[in-house]
Amino acid sequence: MTTADSNISPTAVALPTSTNKPAMAMVTTLFFMWGFLTCLNDILIPHLKALFDLSYAQAMLIQFTFFSAYFVFALPSGKIIEWFGYKKTMVGGLFTMGLGALLFIPAASAPSYPLFLTAFIILAAGITALQVSANPYVAVLGPEKTASSRLNLTQAFNSLGTTVAPWFGSVLILSGVPVAVDVMRQMSADELHTYRLQQASSVKLPYLGIAIALFILAAVIAKFRLPVIAAVEPHGKVRASVWKYPRLVMGAIGIFVYVGAEVAIGSLLVNYMSQPDIGNISLQAAAKLLFFYWGGAMVGRFIGSAVLQKVRTGTVLGISALVAFLLVVTSMLSFGAVAMWTILLVGLFNSTMFPSIFTLSIEGLGPLTGKGSAVLVWAIVGGAIIPELAGVLADHIGIHHSFIVPAVCYLYIAFFAFRSNKPSAEAPVPA
Repeated sequence: MTTADSNISPTAVALPTSTNKPAMAMVTTLFFMWGFLTCLNDILIPHLKALFDLSYAQAMLIQFTFFSAYFVFALPSGKIIEWFGYKKTMVGGLFTMGLGALLFIPAASAPSYPLFLTAFIILAAGITALQVSANPYVAVLGPEKTASSRLNLTQAFNSLGTTVAPWFGSVLILSGVPVAVDVMRQMSADELHTYRLQQASSVKLPYLGIAIALFILAAVIAKFRLPVIAAVEPHGKVRASVWKYPRLVMGAIGIFVYVGAEVAIGSLLVNYMSQPDIGNISLQAAAKLLFFYWGGAMVGRFIGSAVLQKVRTGTVLGISALVAFLLVVTSMLSFGAVAMWTILLVGLFNSTMFPSIFTLSIEGLGPLTGKGSAVLVWAIVGGAIIPELAGVLADHIGIHHSFIVPAVCYLYIAFFAFRSNKPSAEAPVPA
């Protein structure tokens, strides 16, 4: 993450004094798309779990492979920004996502769980490029003091995507009625193959439409004149290393545990709410209730965008994390409607976490912003590791108590939030 030669200071060039609203509106569409596609995983997990007779740990391989792509492709995406700039990285990310979406069609035609996992990796590789480029681009598209507010606003549309996706998925993907597992296990090889073909076919049309939409959006972004932000666009080689910024390193851990907690909860919610002692409802009905989890995040981000104009980012983040912790613990210690609605309410308090951690972490990086963003997106691999850990615990101690994993994650976020309010956390460590 260190480059050679030059006397360029990481903060040598000032950020814009006003927000470029047309550019922000265009980039916001990217936030919607990757939110929509990421949340569809929560629908595909119970669908593929039933289809391929998977354990929770095996089903969580969907999130493991998807979010492992962030670990693999985030730092290379930072280099792509350095070579080609933010706009071309966004366009390349969209085309890669389109290719990944198309791969769902042969995966469903096989049908093959490994091929589905391959499609998730390619799709996530494209989303990674978007995350590395679009998040910091929005943060620096205007004055630094309103960076958290801007990113919360765009993340609200990301949450709009995650809010719409469960309804979309429940209608088009979970519309079939799966047979019981014990009935499926008694089928002959030919009967099982025919059944899986029929159930998997519900994935084809939605992902074909998604692929077409992604290719069109890539073409539109390629033609749109996005402004070049001199303060963060690569302009020569910079000697400074992003690893000298303690807040960035702590923020990367914050992103790791936040994404892990959010994804672990979202991934287990459908199965959790269908439990007899929690919601006692069908998988399709439970999928529709995901609207409240992701919809809460959307509403919270619109509210947060206004609140962060007046309240310090670290304070808002810390309070949100503590409330989320209390809600998760309450759900673990209760049953029925209380357990179900308290865990759904966590989405509201998740709302400001990602954009707040992100903007706190990249503050003051200047031309190192792209590389700092790559480190933070790299940390999204928490969405691969923490849900898998929660899935293993669900298999061994029950899905109810597996939520101890996200609960611990929220405690760290609260620690990072309140510590970031201290001025000493902003300065780089001297060489």
